Amino acid sequence: MTYAQTIDYLYNQLPMFTRVGASAFKADLTNTYALCGRIDNPQHKFKSIHIGGTNGKGSTSHMLAAILQTAGYKTGLYTSPHLKDFRERIRVNGQMISEQTVVDFVQQHQPDFDEIQPSFFEMTVALAFDIFAKEKVDIAVVEVGLGGRLDSTNVISPLLSVITNIGWDHMNMLGDTLPLIAGEKAGIIKTNTPVIIGEYQEEVAGVFVAKAKEKNAKLVFASKEFKVESLKSKAPNSIDLVITHNSQPTTHNLQLDLPGSYQTKNVKTVLAAVDELRKQGFVISDAHIAEALKQVKTLTGLRGRWDTLSTNPLVICDTGHNPDGIAEVMKNIAATPYQQLHFVLGMVNDKDHSKVLDMLPEDAIYYFCKPDIPRGLEAESLKQKAESFGLQGSVYASVPEAFKAAKQAAKPDDLVFVGGSTFVVAEVV
Repeated sequence: MTYAQTIDYLYNQLPMFTRVGASAFKADLTNTYALCGRIDNPQHKFKSIHIGGTNGKGSTSHMLAAILQTAGYKTGLYTSPHLKDFRERIRVNGQMISEQTVVDFVQQHQPDFDEIQPSFFEMTVALAFDIFAKEKVDIAVVEVGLGGRLDSTNVISPLLSVITNIGWDHMNMLGDTLPLIAGEKAGIIKTNTPVIIGEYQEEVAGVFVAKAKEKNAKLVFASKEFKVESLKSKAPNSIDLVITHNSQPTTHNLQLDLPGSYQTKNVKTVLAAVDELRKQGFVISDAHIAEALKQVKTLTGLRGRWDTLSTNPLVICDTGHNPDGIAEVMKNIAATPYQQLHFVLGMVNDKDHSKVLDMLPEDAIYYFCKPDIPRGLEAESLKQKAESFGLQGSVYASVPEAFKAAKQAAKPDDLVFVGGSTFVVAEVV
């Protein structure tokens, strides 16, 4: 098979959550253990950090990987979903795996796939772990796909577990209250393994405290350890950070090339994780941290987080898609000067649209579109839902058409924003 044929096989033969939704989610780890067993259990052959949470886990994973790379560690990075290229999901020292690596793995193990019937995600996890073992990485940063307790990545025994925060997302699979969702996320907390919780949230803190006590896991709330303020940076598409550790009087000034104001929360989580890694013997200097945060996108290939695509007019995209993510997007839009907001909006059909639509500004011009995946919400349906919240605009046949129309309509001082779904952003970056 060619690489294109291999990817076509993966997308069409293995159930893929990002395309078809909940029917592709396997609510146990049986398949993952079976697949890993066929490739000599690579998950036991490398050290790892496990990162879950509702929002920010991708940015946190990339920042941490950038710091470890800069400190001289051979670093694996597993994230999902991808924006443009399947291989974005699996990187070693920031470099995507080769197309041939994907082809060889799928060809070699296709009989196993036929027998075990894994999901797309289960197969991808097995591929990532196989590569990290063969590449003999010093450490792998592994992002949870969905939930935690039953996520395919939850077969590793990490040095450290990290949970960024808890918000409303995937309630049809994880639970319809924040404590229930937190309980699923807390499933990555392991016995005698330290855990960092990014944000202290009163409603769910007790869930993590109880699970950590049950597992004899040392627990740290990053937001109680660090204070991080963001300032507008002279460097383009960056923010300056003023960081204070609660136990130390010194203040550090850093620059971050991920300009979304919400990244201040993620930086606290990253710094708390670095503190723990240092205690475990990792040699990571303040200079390593400063150097890495200035170039996270360059080192790891991260895209789609308050990402400036062009200027005159200013065009920005962001993958925030659930209520908490959209709340952060709205803060950034409010802090951006513009005359008129042109909002290219698309969503998937299995989300709670009302909570998000209720947060969007009525004075924007909307360009409704459907992301090019089976679970994309039809643009006309989205328009009708949006109109009930006072949002006005037109329907377009595709994301590219909506994006083109918005750019053509925008004047030099306007803002074009693209979002509502990771899969809408994937079509414009």
